[in-house]
Amino acid sequence: MTDEDEAHSVAERKMQFLYALRSKGVTDNRVLEAMESVDRGPFIKGLFSQRAYEDMPLPIACGQTISQPSVVGLMTQALEISPRDKVLEIGTGSGYQAAILSKLARRVYTIDRHRRLVHEARAIFQDLDLVNITAITADGSFGLAEQAPFDRIIITAAAEDPPGPLLAQLKVGGIMVLPVGQSDAVQHLIRVRKTADGLEYDEMRSVRFVPLLEGLGKDG
Repeated sequence: MTDEDEAHSVAERKMQFLYALRSKGVTDNRVLEAMESVDRGPFIKGLFSQRAYEDMPLPIACGQTISQPSVVGLMTQALEISPRDKVLEIGTGSGYQAAILSKLARRVYTIDRHRRLVHEARAIFQDLDLVNITAITADGSFGLAEQAPFDRIIITAAAEDPPGPLLAQLKVGGIMVLPVGQSDAVQHLIRVRKTADGLEYDEMRSVRFVPLLEGLGKDG
């Protein structure tokens, strides 16, 4: 394949990728531009790397998954991130979601209970020169009190209810997006807005995520 053919193939793949996102409801231009600028390829290793541009979840290390791009896009869009926002992500995973967030927010803190995943994600962030991400190995169910409050919080693992410590670390006027559900068969993506009068909930769609677990992973 010539360089010209390769460039055409990449351009066509990007166009199909963005079309798939739009067809699933990702319409915010800032989110689409962020997702166009972050190649999903480096975040997927081994046998599944050739499927990096398909709209499907894929397995990664430590028994975790990288979410399908349309779900990443919908969750990011629901956060309504502004360029001055400080964002907390619970569940670094491959690092792909944090990389998207870094293009939209001032600062991103991302936590995972698996040391290996954090180490690998940090290496990718460094390669991509994403200097506004801090990745930490910790029990994400307690959040990151020393950096609170946060403008936005995203949780990429399913909890029975929005965790109290994380709601406490969300600013008034802030937004949290997370999957909730007691089993991996029935989960719903919800958005929580924290107002001066309390919490407002919006249910978005059905999803499937790994559960939010307390403690460090066995490799941590």
